This record gives sequence, structure tokens and C-alpha cells, in this order.
Amino acid sequence: MLNIKLNEQPFETMAETLFALRDAVKPEADIVILNGAAMSTDAPLADGDEVCLIKRGEAPSEDELEALMAARHTPGVHAKLKAATVGIAGLGGLGSAIAVALARVGIGKLILADFDVIEPSNLNRQQYFVDQLGLLKTDALVSNLRKINPYVDLEAHAVKLTPDTIFPTFGKTDVMIEAFDRADQKVMLMQAFAAQKPDVPFVGASGMAGYSSGETIGVQKMGKNIYVVGDLESGAKPGCGLMAPRVGIAASMQANLALRLIVEGNAEVTEEARERLVPAD
Repeated sequence: MLNIKLNEQPFETMAETLFALRDAVKPEADIVILNGAAMSTDAPLADGDEVCLIKRGEAPSEDELEALMAARHTPGVHAKLKAATVGIAGLGGLGSAIAVALARVGIGKLILADFDVIEPSNLNRQQYFVDQLGLLKTDALVSNLRKINPYVDLEAHAVKLTPDTIFPTFGKTDVMIEAFDRADQKVMLMQAFAAQKPDVPFVGASGMAGYSSGETIGVQKMGKNIYVVGDLESGAKPGCGLMAPRVGIAASMQANLALRLIVEGNAEVTEEARERLVPAD
């Protein structure tokens, strides 16, 4: 008898192989996932394996949906993400994309903050839609995220962050992500966390404007628990605007770093990542 997880639930089986399990439990399944990988050939099963069986076009129950959304995760990741809280300050090109990525991986709770409304120039890089113009970014993003993953706990604050409102807004967070446009706001938030919550990993961003090589965007550790994503140079200015592809690269790197910090703990920056911070010729 093997003890495995089937669709994220403990399950005992006499089946010795993946396809034997499928045939016994759900023979109509046409997507078979073993430990995060979709399988097209049979494989032996072992204690502790995680299996998901999915039939295309079938609407799962609410109880099953979250498990099936997490099916492609590396085993052991989902439980850690589900227990984590991430704060995101600023819901523009960086913050809205970070929130979407973390909702899709099944983060337990997101604390979101932005005081602004959506206007037409936001649509060139931010995760909003034409019919949301004029809405508060907090309201629109919460609506969009609930359509992506209804199981994420969302706490949204339509507030302008100042030294007096930072910590009433962001209570307990496992990782804090800075996604502001302005340098003074970035510094304000970083300094506040470094001074008052130095044990909370802080993921900031600097330098992702334009359309130059995405390979110059990297991660740099700036001090205890402080990380900055970007090339540290290319800010928005006349002749060098903010555009979806390069902003998206930085946002995905911030979200990925947050995931690493939650799953693995303190993330060290590799020499390869440091080298990517040097602009290409």
C-alpha cells in the first residue's frame, strides 16, 4: 500500500504505476500530473508522490479547484505559499503584474495599497482593462484577482502611503514588495522597513524603463533582507518610457524572488545575477 497525495488530499493506493492509478480512480482523465510534471508516459509510484488527475472541459467542484490550480507546483510548495502573506505597495505596471503572478501561484494573502485611479496611459503596461478606466486600482485589481484565484485572501487599501500610514496598512507580512514609480516613495518605504521591521524581506525595484536588453535586469542584495530588482539605471524620462515587456520582466523577477524567500528562506544573489546588473554594450 502506497501513501500518496491525490488532488492535494491524502490517498492510499495499491496501484504501482501512475496510469494504473488513473485507470482505477478516474479513467476518463486526459491530463495526468506527477509531482508537478504533466506525464505522457507511465511511471512507477512511490510513497509521498503527488498526483493530479484532470479531465479537459470538466468544471471541478470548489473543493477540487484550488488543488487542481496548484497541480503544476513543485511538491511541498503550495502549503508554504498558502500560509504566506505578501504586501505590495503600488499597483501600477509592477504591482499589478506581481499581484497577478502571486495569485496564480496560490499565495495565501495579499495586502495591496494604492490611492490612484486607472487612466488611459496605464493600459500600456498595467493589468487592467478599458472598461475599468476611472476605477480605483485597488477595486479593479481585487476584481481581476478574484477571477484568477478566488482562494487568495485579499486586503486592499486605497490610501496614500506616508511614514504614518505604512504600518497600519501593512501589518504582518512575510515579504514586502515595493512597486512605486517615484524614487522618494521607494526610499521612504525601504527606510521604514529597514528601521522598524528589519527581519521582513523587502523586495524593491529600480531601473526597468525603455526597451533595451532584458538581460541587464537582475537582482542585487543591498543589505540585510533588502533586495532590488532592475538595472539600477534606466528610469523613465523623455525618450525612455515605461513599456510592458521590460516592466513585466522586472515584475516577474520580484514575484519570483518573493516566492523563493517564502519557500527557501533568505535568498542569496548569485554572481550570475550580479553580472546581469552590468548594462550590456
